Amino acid sequence: MRKNIKITVTAAALGALALGLTACGTSSDPGAKSDDAKADTSKPLVVAASPTPHADILGFVQKNLAKKAGLELEVKEFTDYVLPNTATETGQVDANFFQHQPYLDDFNAKKNTHLVSVGTVHLEPLGLYSKKVKDLKDIKAGQTVAVPNDTTNEGRALQLLAENGLITLKDGVGSSAKLSDITDKKGLEFKELEAATVPRALNDVDAAVINGNYAIEADLKPAKDALVLEKADGNPYANIIAVKKGNEKDARVQKLLELLHSDEVKKFIEDTYQGSVVPAFGTAAKS
Repeated sequence: MRKNIKITVTAAALGALALGLTACGTSSDPGAKSDDAKADTSKPLVVAASPTPHADILGFVQKNLAKKAGLELEVKEFTDYVLPNTATETGQVDANFFQHQPYLDDFNAKKNTHLVSVGTVHLEPLGLYSKKVKDLKDIKAGQTVAVPNDTTNEGRALQLLAENGLITLKDGVGSSAKLSDITDKKGLEFKELEAATVPRALNDVDAAVINGNYAIEADLKPAKDALVLEKADGNPYANIIAVKKGNEKDARVQKLLELLHSDEVKKFIEDTYQGSVVPAFGTAAKS
């Protein structure tokens, strides 16, 4: 069993973190750093992570590699896509592991946070799933497709649908695509939901585009169950280790990244997830 701390997200906790972020005094300077968020390198490295696969991968490092490497690692699990970043911004954790670079860029722009990537670890291919149809060709006009409602993952989901002929998008919209950028819905209806809740909607919609980590948590096997998956080659959505700007050279963070890029972790990812999670270090997806 991995040694970690499970975080239950409550309204009070969210409010406290939001207040902490405001009190931190973030400025309009994207390079600004608050002193209270500067890492104390004498303490264990505390990393916020989504439960699956992020905390599982960190748990493997913690159990098998960290002690020998002289790294004391603590893992705090979060079940949403907001609190890990605000906690990293305010210094409540030292780093986080749950997101890709486009999401981080969008979050920084919208929340005036100052987080940066120190390296990629893996890719979780986004997939289209259904409990009502067995093949992509069976998705027809009049059916409803659920998609994540956050900016980057919705755009990513719409690109997946467009690449597989289910919709047509305006030229050049890329990963920032919105529902309003669909030029031909081909009779489909769309339901926008918070990413973590999309798997629970599978019984209520005809199909759903689900993030890899949430698919795995819902006992779906992306490599087997998805009607279609993103391609891994050259994919910009590799998941990253992120820190508050100014903490990139923290020796503990660099040691963690070195361990995450090890052959042992590569084998763990490949053996455990069987193509549902793909190592991204040393590939075209690495930033």
